[in-house]
This record gives sequence, C-alpha cells and structure tokens, in this order.
Amino acid sequence: MAERIFEDCAVVLRPADHVAVLKRPVKAGDVLINGSARVTTAQKIGAGHKVALVEIDDGAPVRKYGQIIGFAQGRIAPGEHVHTHNLAMKDFGRDYAFCADAKLVAFYPPEKMRYFQGYGRPNGRVGTRNYLAVISSVNCSASVSHYVRDRLRNADCQREFPNVDGVVAFTHKAGCAMDPGEPQQVLQRVLAGIARHPNISGYVMIGLGCEVNQVDAVRRAYKLDEVAPGETAPVFLNIQATGGVRKTVEAGVAAVRKLLPAANDLRRTTQPISKLILAENCGGSDGNSGITANPALGVASDELVRYGGTSVLAETPEIYGAEHLLTRRAVSPEVAEKLIGLIRWWEDHAGQHHASIDNNPSYGNKEGGLTNIYEKSLGAVAKGGQSPLAAVYRYAEPILTTGFCFMDTPGYDPVSMTGLIAGGCNLGVFTTGRGSVYGCKPAPCLKVATNTPLYQWMEEDMDLNAGTILDGTETVEQVGRRILEKILAVASGERT
Repeated sequence: MAERIFEDCAVVLRPADHVAVLKRPVKAGDVLINGSARVTTAQKIGAGHKVALVEIDDGAPVRKYGQIIGFAQGRIAPGEHVHTHNLAMKDFGRDYAFCADAKLVAFYPPEKMRYFQGYGRPNGRVGTRNYLAVISSVNCSASVSHYVRDRLRNADCQREFPNVDGVVAFTHKAGCAMDPGEPQQVLQRVLAGIARHPNISGYVMIGLGCEVNQVDAVRRAYKLDEVAPGETAPVFLNIQATGGVRKTVEAGVAAVRKLLPAANDLRRTTQPISKLILAENCGGSDGNSGITANPALGVASDELVRYGGTSVLAETPEIYGAEHLLTRRAVSPEVAEKLIGLIRWWEDHAGQHHASIDNNPSYGNKEGGLTNIYEKSLGAVAKGGQSPLAAVYRYAEPILTTGFCFMDTPGYDPVSMTGLIAGGCNLGVFTTGRGSVYGCKPAPCLKVATNTPLYQWMEEDMDLNAGTILDGTETVEQVGRRILEKILAVASGERT
C-alpha cells in the first residue's frame, strides 16, 4: 500500500462529479489523500481511467464534467474502477433549453486583428496552401488521375515551380452503380467543394464517360465553368471521348502543365485571421482528451471566433449525449432544431441497422479510459469552446457563416475531415490521445497529443503536446493560446 497525494495522480473536473480521472496508473490498495479525505483504490487502474470518489447506488446516475455519463450497474464503492464492467448506458432526458446560454461574441476591435501569410483568391477567400488538383468523377478514372499526378511528381517539376505545394489526385470509390439521388448529391458536393477549395488554384476533372456521376452533371449542378475574374479556368476530360487511358493521361499532364505557371506566380500576402475556417476533429481519443487537448482547442476556437474567424465542429455521433450543451448555445431556435434533427436522423439510422450509437467508442477509446458515447461526446464538444453556435451544415455544404459552426459528419475521421474540407475549411486541428496519424491534403492538419507519453513516443507525428496540462506545467488557457499561435504559423506555410 502506498500513500499518494491526490492532485499528483488524479483530477476532479467538476465539484459535483462522482469520479476522478487518473493522471497516472495506480495499484490496488493505493491511498489517494486529498486533505482529510482518503480514497483507497480497489484494483489496479490505468491512466486516463476513472476511479469512484463516493459510493454510487445501483442504477444511480454517474457524473463526470458535471454531466451524466451513464448509470451504475451494481453498487460502486469509493476507490473502484468505473468502466464498461459497471457503468451502463441508457437514455435519459436532456435539457435542450434552446438558446438559454447563447452569449454575444466579445469581438476584438479592428486594431487588435491578427494576421497570417496566405494566398488571396479572386473570389475573396484565402488559401493556406497552393495546390493543383486532379479530381476523378468516378472510381473508374481514379487510376488515370493518379497516373497524371505521378507524372508530375518529380524533382524537375518541383524546381521549375517551387511556389506550388504539389499536384494532388483526389479519388474515391464511388461515382457509378449508385443511387442518383442523395448519394450522388453528396458526392457532387464533395467534388465541387474540393474543386473550389481556397487551397487549390486550379484543377483538372477526369471521368470515364459512361458513369452515373457524369463530369458534365457536376459542371452544370455547381456551375464549375463560371470562374471569377483572375481565376484559372478548369479542364474537364473524359477517358472514352479522349481515346483511352494513355491519351487521357497525356492530355491530363498537358492540362496540369498549362496550369502550373499561373499557380507558381502566386505569392503569399498578409491576410487577417478572420479568413481562416478551422476544421476541428478528434480521433484515437482517450480519457485525457476532454481534460487537455479538446478544451485547449476550445480556447483557440473561441479566440479565432473573437477575431471574426470560423471554427467548425463535426462528427455528429460523437456529440450524442452532449448535444444539449450545444443547443443551449444556439443563436436561434432554428439552429438548435437543425442540430436536434441531425441527432434524430442518426438515432433512426442506427435503429434501422439494428445498431447502437454507443458502438462508436473504439477499442482504443476504451483502453484509454472512455467507457461509452456519452462520456466521449462530453469531451468531444469541448473542442467547440464556449462561443454561440451560429450555424449547422449538412455534410460538405459550403460554410458561409462566420463564428462557431457545426457540420453533420460521421465519426470516421477521414470521412469527417473530407466533409469539413469540402465545405471550405482551409486548416484543421486534430486531437488524439491514442496516436492517430491522420493527415490530409489540401488543408494542413495540426495534430495535438492529449498526454506527454504519447507526444514523446510519437513526436514525429505530433505537432503540439497538450499533456503539459496534466503535468501541471501549463493551463488549458496557455495551451489554447499556443495552439492559436501554431495555427497562424501553419496557415502561413509552416509544415505540419
């Protein structure tokens, strides 16, 4: 048995909480001393996991973050590990109280504006990178798109056009043998969003010719031929009409080569931080995510909003059980209703497939201390800070509102980030506790580790360490401001 100072090895997030989160592992019989209070651990418990502080009756709600994260499955004694074996998830009433907590944004005055070095586009948007894109309308043209990209991925091309960040192939597995209704509409929204992304200065779109998702259909639906004065006109190719794979690759390479000089002539200029649209995502989350990286990102998000910028939270299944915290901050009942409509859609979708939204937490989430979707969601929404919820968007819908917004995406990281980027996010911040190595183009993605051991172990894959909050060397506010400074640096060209 070892006696340990409580604050050295555990943290209580809210006064009303029934559990504490461990900063470091404890053994059975360890005594956590907090003033006159003593909690003796009943078993070995890992870092990021929960230990009961008080006796919790069978069936009683269990609180963390001051919110319900589940219900005791059997009596839980002080010092016991609280996890999947004794914490049940069941539905409970949430106080949606539309707009009750919405506050006016305390905008910074113009003289306080922050700036970064970005690519001003003729349509008024600003890029943080300068790519050319090869976009496939259908999976059947994916290989050709990659061949075009590969032909331009060489040292000579990089030397000749040093101001172009690269030529990127955007491919997918869809585009044919698909419902021409909503599935095709979503795909077209994504393709058009990539084509018009502020980090892309020009593109070539390639189709096969007989697919459901015709290139011309995308062109017409999203008026891709209409370009602003000063914009580069896109090029559209069709493999069957061009004469096959080889000829289309040659035509694609020639088209991109014509786009390269204009893209290379672009230069970064001073731009206000209000031009940033920040994608917020988390993956490989752990029990520390809602304590360190996520609330710190929330601080950075609030600061960006105060400068007139935009931050966008996503992953609808991962706000489930915490959506009431967002509806209370909605700027209008209509915005709140739209969010609740998304929640109901996901409930119905899961039910139709005989599934549960609580299936969302992964093996890694649970190994890291997250028990169920309620607990995971309460930590996830912390990325959104405290700003009022200004708008709710469909997947990949263009983000036109400034301020704090929400986009309907699944919890699967690559799909979620794709929707955010197609919506216009020109930079992303991605928090992780287990060690996600997600990265993307055309928008750079900052990785924030929730704990110091992860940051040290995977330093090549992480940009920032929020584990300093647990270590006691920084506050959430300090890490949040450090994230904001890194956002500005990466937006100005620093590589992640």
